[in-house]
Amino acid sequence: MNIIFRKECNDDIAEIESVTKQAFANAEHSNQCEHFVVNALRKAGALTLSLVAELDGRVIGHVAISPVELSNGMSGWFGLGPISVLPEFQGQKVGSKLINQALVHLQCNQAQGCVVLGEPSYYTRFGFKAELGMVLEGVPAEYFQVQSFGECIPACSVTYHEGFYCESDA
Repeated sequence: MNIIFRKECNDDIAEIESVTKQAFANAEHSNQCEHFVVNALRKAGALTLSLVAELDGRVIGHVAISPVELSNGMSGWFGLGPISVLPEFQGQKVGSKLINQALVHLQCNQAQGCVVLGEPSYYTRFGFKAELGMVLEGVPAEYFQVQSFGECIPACSVTYHEGFYCESDA
């Protein structure tokens, strides 16, 4: 497979929405509104990075990066996700490559760190780990994971962009 990884362009938006809907359609811990999250982040200008995986002119995967707010006022931290891969391409390292490229992008742009809400057994392979000092209120500690690109992980609570709390495009 000759997959191209690149930043999204305007022509990709409908395909990203479709990929995201399909990727989460049967996901156990999903309320199937991840496509609304991506659209809300884009509309708010809060998509720091939006990468697609393209195969033969078709978007087959997507990852979003957006800023997060830390209760201690520290800046330069970002949230990874949603991450979406069409079901027929899942398990073929498309998501892993999107995540790795997103993390490299953050590091190259002097980000302080990245957080992710997700399955610990999956995200630890990318260097994420649960840190008791950095929390996302209401979420079990093991599912909220952190990766620092600097020396310290601050003790604080994290808030995702308001786009993560939307229920629709309204």
